[in-house]
Amino acid sequence: MPKFLFQGRYTPEGVKGLLHDGGSGRREAVDKLVSSAGGRLESVYFAFGGTDVYVIADLPDNASAAAVALAVAQTGKASADTVVLMTPQELDAATKKSVTFRPPGG
Repeated sequence: MPKFLFQGRYTPEGVKGLLHDGGSGRREAVDKLVSSAGGRLESVYFAFGGTDVYVIADLPDNASAAAVALAVAQTGKASADTVVLMTPQELDAATKKSVTFRPPGG
């Protein structure tokens, strides 16, 4: 199953919810969200700086990952950037594919 990294940021209103639910409560909510999309939650880490929360999850496909990100965004209390993660074996397969490309100005 493909693996995704979600990098989330809370709005001020979302921070109020985080203070109310705590980290464990938000992890439980994220677990339910990912499960409802047919996936499995691997990990949740909270941070400070430009990103407030990092979520790694296995999801069936890109559409499921997009549905998770859209569900978060539609609340207006958080946003998430979604990154598709690849295994070393997947990268090995990519390096063996032959493609053509014309560079800019080339």
